[in-house]
Amino acid sequence: MLVSGTLADSFKPLAKRYAIAYEIFLVLGGSIIIALSAQLAIGWPVPITGQTFAVLMLAALYGRVRAITTVLAYIIEGLAGLPVFAGFKFGPAALFGPTGGYIIGFLAAAYIVGALSEKGWDRFFGKTVISMCIGNAVIYAFGLSWLYCLLSAGKIAGSFNTMLERGLFLFIPGDLLKIILAAILLPAGWKTLSKFSANR
Repeated sequence: MLVSGTLADSFKPLAKRYAIAYEIFLVLGGSIIIALSAQLAIGWPVPITGQTFAVLMLAALYGRVRAITTVLAYIIEGLAGLPVFAGFKFGPAALFGPTGGYIIGFLAAAYIVGALSEKGWDRFFGKTVISMCIGNAVIYAFGLSWLYCLLSAGKIAGSFNTMLERGLFLFIPGDLLKIILAAILLPAGWKTLSKFSANR
């Protein structure tokens, strides 16, 4: 039996009042997961965190609408004064700092990875790898573009090569491990769900 939608859809309650509570729980819970993953931070000006993995996994589990809503909730929480950004930072200054481009990139990546998961890409190892690679590439495109703007404006010190080293190259080994982990966990989750559904 092939279950349609995302993994999160598979557990959505049928009753409307519970379904609304379920959606709120997913969005707020997901924003907390992103916030907690942001505190696993090493390095400067762009720290190595668990955020990319959290955002992309949530996107794959949730689908594009829930994922974007979750990332927006996380950003709004930070702008409202909650210490959810890396290093327990908050406010507009943190969003417009060196990591700002990456955070905005989370929105685009959440949409793309979420949309691909809705098409069933997260059910297969190879397609999950491709989906996660695309998501990472989108995040880096936004992040590096913003870093380049800050570098050109003299807001951060360093050279173009330094920007690439600290904003991209340092993250690649860890990202490869996260991609492989996601490519193992997501299809495994679908297989478990399919077996459970077939035995009901």
